[in-house]
Amino acid sequence: MNRRAVSSLTNPTVKSVRALHTRRERQETGLFLVEGLRSVAEAVSLGRRPRILLHGEAVADHHLLRQAAAASAETLLVTEAILAKISRRENPQAVLGVFEQARTALMSLDPKSARCWVGLEAVRDPGNLGAIIRTADAAGCGGVILIGECCDPFSVEAVRATMGSIFAVPIITADVASFLKWRSTWPGTVAGTQLTAQTDFRDAPYVDPTLVLMGNEQAGLTADLADACDVTVKIPMLGRADSLNLAVATGVMIYAVAAPRRGGSQDIAY
Repeated sequence: MNRRAVSSLTNPTVKSVRALHTRRERQETGLFLVEGLRSVAEAVSLGRRPRILLHGEAVADHHLLRQAAAASAETLLVTEAILAKISRRENPQAVLGVFEQARTALMSLDPKSARCWVGLEAVRDPGNLGAIIRTADAAGCGGVILIGECCDPFSVEAVRATMGSIFAVPIITADVASFLKWRSTWPGTVAGTQLTAQTDFRDAPYVDPTLVLMGNEQAGLTADLADACDVTVKIPMLGRADSLNLAVATGVMIYAVAAPRRGGSQDIAY
C-alpha cells in the first residue's frame, strides 16, 4: 500500500485538512471533511473516491484503506494527536476522509422520482441540517433543497450529524427567487408548517410528489415561502412546550408524507 507515516502537525497535508473546518476553505477547494470509518465506507460503497485518507494505527490493515490506495487516494498513517487536532475532539475517529463536494442543480431535478422532497429556508444550525439530511435518507426522500442563506451542509458539524447520509441524498442550493420560479412547475403538493395554520399535518390532502417546506429555526417560513405553499399545516402541541426542534418537526412531516398510506405493505422501523 502506498502510504506515508506522518507525526507532525505542520505537515502540509495535515494543515490543509485542518483548514477544511472553515467555510472559506471548503468553498475555495470544493472539498470537505468526513469523520469515521462507517461514513467513509458509506461513501466508497456509493462510488465516491476519497481524495485524502488519514488513519490511526488501529485500522492500518482495514480493507477500506487498501481500496482507497488502489483508487490513488493520498493515504497517511497519523498519530492520535493529529486525529484529535483535526477533529477537534478528545476521542477522535480512527479514520478521516477528504472528499469532493457534490451539489445537484435545481433545474435537473425530477420531482416524480420520489414521493417526498424537503425544502429548508434559511436553516442556521448545522446539527439540525445534518439530522434532517439523515432523516430524508431514511425515508427515501428525493433530495434536500436549501433555500436562501443556509448554513453549510458540508461543514464538519453538519456532515457529522448526517452519519454518512450526506453521500446518499442530493443536496440542492437555490436563492429564493430561483426557487419560487422553479416551484411553479411542481406537479404535486407543496406543504409548509405554520403556527397559524388550521389544518392538522395528519389531515392535509398531500398529492405525490410532496415538497415539504420548513422555515428558519426562530422565524419559520417567510411570507413569500408560505404563500408558495398549496397547504400550510400545524403539528399540535399537547404538552407545555409550544414548539418542536426543527429537525424533529421536519422528521414528523417527512414521515407524514413519505410513509406508506394505511394498508400498505412497507414497514417503518423506529
